[in-house]
Amino acid sequence: MSTSGGILSLVSDETLRNDVERVAAAVGVRVVHAAEPSSRKVWAAASAVVLDVETVCRSAELGLNRRDRVFLICRSEPADAQWEAAISVGVQRVFTLPSQEAALVTELAEGMDAPRADRPGGVLAVIGGRGGAGASVFATALALAARDALLVDVDPWGGGIDLALGSEGDAGLRWPDLALQGGRVGYSALREALPARRGITVLSAGRTWREVDEGALRSVVDAGCRGGATVICDVPRRATPAAEAALDAADLVVLVTTADVRSCAATAALGQWLAATNPNAGLVVRGPAPGGLTSADVSNIVGLPLLAAMRPQPRLAAALEHGGLSLGRRTPLSSAARRVLAVLRTQPRATVASGSS
Repeated sequence: MSTSGGILSLVSDETLRNDVERVAAAVGVRVVHAAEPSSRKVWAAASAVVLDVETVCRSAELGLNRRDRVFLICRSEPADAQWEAAISVGVQRVFTLPSQEAALVTELAEGMDAPRADRPGGVLAVIGGRGGAGASVFATALALAARDALLVDVDPWGGGIDLALGSEGDAGLRWPDLALQGGRVGYSALREALPARRGITVLSAGRTWREVDEGALRSVVDAGCRGGATVICDVPRRATPAAEAALDAADLVVLVTTADVRSCAATAALGQWLAATNPNAGLVVRGPAPGGLTSADVSNIVGLPLLAAMRPQPRLAAALEHGGLSLGRRTPLSSAARRVLAVLRTQPRATVASGSS
């Protein structure tokens, strides 16, 4: 019996065993059922142990060592003798099912991401100052420049950010396929369900229009943060609930614009919306500048600090049409992306509130 990385279920009640299976499926972790652990090593190796009132007494009789993440599930309040047994084996929480099933899902999901909790990931929200400014391309560049990235498409009108990465044909779920109603989800399970390309996990809107659910978005962003990934949200220029949730969760909002007068005017207007939602915002200015506006000029007009300026990326359109974006070490996009990521590392981490289940 190997329980390493999985849940050890010492549950005698058949109905409760089915509940454990359903919870484990929601978290995305395997579960090993047993009448009792075959060894102390098996007891210690599991990511969590779930007991019922009968097996908690049996475990106490075996004299098993106290350990973290031991949970008791039951249909009603335990009796005094069962409470004593639970304390002796180190039970941390008692869950009455089915009413507290969502809380058990949350508890087990947190444990799956616990090894990486010492370095929670940052959140970037990328938005275009005007249509065609290149926000989706820059969001993709940020994901490529980050070591471990979750690229989240918040724009159901954009045709799918997987097109920018060239992963539109890859197997995996898109937003229309993802059944989340808020609450806590484990990042390892989410990552396995989504397409991945060049080290980037991608949640795309796809080609079928469907509004991105605000609660589901918060759950996805929260999972990525707890899993240690850098979460990059490609945000539409519309004040949808999901867009505002992404902006609210961001440690840094990146406003991408071009160096011309009309773009400056549009970006300045959008900046007022951003300032009301998240003041931690800055500009990325993309060349060329047909009228001679400098990046500093654009920053002054818009009223936001300059994060990075970049000259045009050679052969960008061809790359996007044939295989998706790739970054050379010294390209304008990669240099600008690294500068923005350096700023992100100096930002305090925001707390993401998951939607209720």
